[in-house]
Amino acid sequence: MVSIERGRCAYCGGCVGMCPSGALELAETRLLLDQELCNECGFCVAGCATGALAIEPAPLVSTRTRLRYDVVVVGAGPAGATAAFFAAEQGLDVLLMEKRQEIGSPVRCAEGINRDMLLAYVEPEERWISAEIRRSQIVTADTGQARTLEGDEIGYILERRVFDRVLAERAAAAGASIMLKTSVQSLIMEDGAVTGLTAHNGRTEMEIEARLVIAADGVESGVAGWAGLESLLRPSDCLSCAQYMLVGIEADPECCYYYLGADLAPGGYGWVFPKGEGKANVGLGVQADLAQMPALEYLLRFIGQHRWLEQGSPVTFITGNVPVGVAGGSIATDGLMVVGDAARQADPLTGGGIGNAMLAGRLAAQVAAQAIENGDVSAATLAAYEQRWKEARGRKMERSYRLKTRFSATDRVSHSFQRAFAVAAVGK
Repeated sequence: MVSIERGRCAYCGGCVGMCPSGALELAETRLLLDQELCNECGFCVAGCATGALAIEPAPLVSTRTRLRYDVVVVGAGPAGATAAFFAAEQGLDVLLMEKRQEIGSPVRCAEGINRDMLLAYVEPEERWISAEIRRSQIVTADTGQARTLEGDEIGYILERRVFDRVLAERAAAAGASIMLKTSVQSLIMEDGAVTGLTAHNGRTEMEIEARLVIAADGVESGVAGWAGLESLLRPSDCLSCAQYMLVGIEADPECCYYYLGADLAPGGYGWVFPKGEGKANVGLGVQADLAQMPALEYLLRFIGQHRWLEQGSPVTFITGNVPVGVAGGSIATDGLMVVGDAARQADPLTGGGIGNAMLAGRLAAQVAAQAIENGDVSAATLAAYEQRWKEARGRKMERSYRLKTRFSATDRVSHSFQRAFAVAAVGK
């Protein structure tokens, strides 16, 4: 009988083409095996590049490794990669861990960011800038009334698949080590403090000691909860999102479009973000507790109502949940800090989070360096990160959250709400 070790499988599909009985099928990022069709010829085992396939009974080879770092960062998105870069730049021994086999993929983002927020961390490069944004338009879906915003603010639509990898490359160049396709299993705790974690990478089981852990593991964060911090995402604080990248559409290549309406997207909004001539990210997010159908159904209806979008052809499709609340408790504890979506640091009005994530990563790295130098990574010391976040952006996010909760879904087409939304949308 052929077995599949999921942790090692890279979903390349090579084994499917080698199977003479048609027992293997590649379903997106999951390899399926029909044991009734399998004749145990072993061709797939011989052709597997990662050793994920074996004919049972195969001896299980398990390697145990002990490692030690000053800082371990879990998650290589913008928050994690930025934290790893600044921590390594300050001379710390840093490990950046990513559970997926490719940093930057799959993309779960509309990819927009304000220019000034980006320039605070990295100079723009043509290879990961899809469009330069010089104006925005907020459309009331029910009436078609549009409000155009123009001024000095400039933004970018990124190519996140490339951008995230560049951030990780920068962290590596600063001295950080990187592990791909490595999943964290648990935290190592001593007297209530985080002192490391356990992980596995294929058949290698690791115990990794860390003077400090930075959790940047996204909206699905498990690390924060393991450390005893509040991590549950409530439906009212969740935007359930679906997005296509459409080609063959006619849109202003320098304008971002936002569509507001209780029927269009209850508790959320639709968007059209250009990605070059004739291309755009077209998506929609709905507040999970208000939606009457899946986000994809709202998105398909939205596209169908606009001829200029309906004529486009999809070349990518993504879904995801965006946290649009604020952290329900502390984002730091003994030996651990939480950053990015894991810390609920996206803007509560728009869900935009790239710039905030990078800011949080830098602040966490700065506090980490000081705490490690002083030999004190207690919650009391790491509270400095939380305070710096509040001063730099957190209080503004709390104000945005109060605004979001003040306006009902039907009131989010009002002039007052649109004015607040416009400010958040341009990233000020």
